[in-house]
Amino acid sequence: MLLKISTYYLIQPIKTKAMKKITTLFAGILLCNALFAQSQSTTQPGCYPFPKTISVTGSAEMEVVPDEIYVQVDLREYKKRGEDKVDIEKIKDDFLGYCRSVGISESNISVASFDGYNMANIWRRRKKDPELLASISYQVKFSNTKIIDDLVNMLDDQATNNFRITKATHSKIADYRKQLKIQAVKAAKEKALYLTEAVNEQLGQAVEISEPQESVSSDVISAYYNNKSKMSNEVYDGLKGGYSVTDAGVDFRKIKLRFEVKALYALK
Repeated sequence: MLLKISTYYLIQPIKTKAMKKITTLFAGILLCNALFAQSQSTTQPGCYPFPKTISVTGSAEMEVVPDEIYVQVDLREYKKRGEDKVDIEKIKDDFLGYCRSVGISESNISVASFDGYNMANIWRRRKKDPELLASISYQVKFSNTKIIDDLVNMLDDQATNNFRITKATHSKIADYRKQLKIQAVKAAKEKALYLTEAVNEQLGQAVEISEPQESVSSDVISAYYNNKSKMSNEVYDGLKGGYSVTDAGVDFRKIKLRFEVKALYALK
């Protein structure tokens, strides 16, 4: 009998401590759930501390003529029947001379590739085959299409393997994008004002404004050429395949920029 009594009193405190821990844990879980539910309710759409709101969109767009036109020119050694091969060094010197003569500075000319982006490989192969034709590609930045025409008219048709525009953009494109974003936000506010007046309300403060998103546009712009008289059929056909050709001459399609913004305003 004494053994049973002592066992009872030993187990009872253990059960009491365990129940206290469980109760404390359960209370903590309930508190966390309550706080989480409260935070969720304040972040749900429509739960702003403003009883009435108006949601609007604003947009702004513009067109600009590119003033930075990037062209890749692929040059290659060649050999006419009964004549010596025209060396790549002469072709390079001639090409750079043509660029200088039309007013292109060396800072706007860079090497894009040399025989498949491997300069060492070409010289090892030429030791085995002296007649192997070396090639080089230049990237040239132009400020307008007239200079492109001037250079094309001077190029060696035999040495010019390809001539293509890779990119066209504007030197102030970042500034234009910033201006359009501001205009889009202002357009959204203007729309919110007249829509609010239409329902006899007063526009309050801005509650939320999303960053203006740019519509689909590209810095790669199509070009129009009519230079077949000075270029070989192979080069001209390659150019025609990549761009549109018209007898009207040279022109560029303008770069179109457009931004759209969403804004939420409170109503007084």
